[in-house]
Amino acid sequence: MAGHSKFKNIMHRKGAQDKKRSAMFSKLSREITVAAKMGMPDPDMNPRLRAAVNAAKAQSMPKDNIARAIDKASKGEGDNYEEVRYEGYGPGGVAIIVEALTDNRNRTATNVRTAFAKNGGNLGASGAVSHGFERLGLIEYPAKVGDEEKVLEAAIEAGADDVESDMGDGDENPGSHQIWVAVENLHEVARELEKTLGEAEGVKLAWKPNMKTEVSADDAATLLKLIDVLEDDDDVQTVWGNYDISDEVMEALG
Repeated sequence: MAGHSKFKNIMHRKGAQDKKRSAMFSKLSREITVAAKMGMPDPDMNPRLRAAVNAAKAQSMPKDNIARAIDKASKGEGDNYEEVRYEGYGPGGVAIIVEALTDNRNRTATNVRTAFAKNGGNLGASGAVSHGFERLGLIEYPAKVGDEEKVLEAAIEAGADDVESDMGDGDENPGSHQIWVAVENLHEVARELEKTLGEAEGVKLAWKPNMKTEVSADDAATLLKLIDVLEDDDDVQTVWGNYDISDEVMEALG
């Protein structure tokens, strides 16, 4: 178990406060509604819904918003969203997987294709890059829950497979622990971890790259712009990539 590999959380380099809260809440609500429609509208009986509710709480989403999203689903109201996955290449040959929840596939596909085309990338066919990733469960905690040793010990005890810790260096990068597990063990391990580390910040299915691609200083700015544009799209829920941007390059970009 790799407890000491440093995880650079580039996705959150600017801090959550830079994100438009209403857009973020809208995405969280969409996931809650979809999860509640797909299973029981009770978080205790529906692991995906429980994970969605926990993610919303971690972002300080008001309880009323959470209840409203679940209520919509249990009454069969609201739009019918379907899950869609897009795969492509970004600047420097970086492999990117985009997961979306949409009520209009044509709109989403056009937006995603345009984002890639305008930011040094190109959209590929289904399966173009996912073979280079592993489908795993991911449990996320903020660095403040404990040091690497404490989290590693808790993860081993709970039955996790791997841990990546970045203890952060201040408000700009508060750090995080990423605990990787087999998909079928995700919710069982998450429940065990709650006993020692408290409620997780995120519990979800993730794409973990088998190998990282180092990104040059020339390509990094364009790549981060592409990721920002994709994440800003209302239909896009998550963006995964196999990129590795060094601390030096990140500092140079400011």
